[in-house]
Amino acid sequence: MIDITLAILSTIGALAILFASIGILRMPDFYLRLSVTVKAATLGVGLLLICAAMTFPDVSVTTKAIAIGFFLILTAPVAAHMIGRAAYIQRVKTWKGTTLNDLEKEGKLDCRKEDF
Repeated sequence: MIDITLAILSTIGALAILFASIGILRMPDFYLRLSVTVKAATLGVGLLLICAAMTFPDVSVTTKAIAIGFFLILTAPVAAHMIGRAAYIQRVKTWKGTTLNDLEKEGKLDCRKEDF
């Protein structure tokens, strides 16, 4: 039973990472590429870490897998947010189909590098 669970989780994890790599090629602008890759890659790597913890029942491997997963879930969204914010301040162009820009409505489009 555990082999079937491992096969399913690792397949879903690998597919999530595959979708993240396809998203880099298919998404039209930087912000969408960033969003797709962070979400899908975090899910994929998290599932593969769960598989590693289940495959090697040693306490040290399980502890390391949990720690890596925790820090991945903690740091990936924050890093993506900071990268997206830096791109926004640098005025990286959005896709022409983008219809909503909450920062522009709040008047935060006037940010300059000197402000930070």
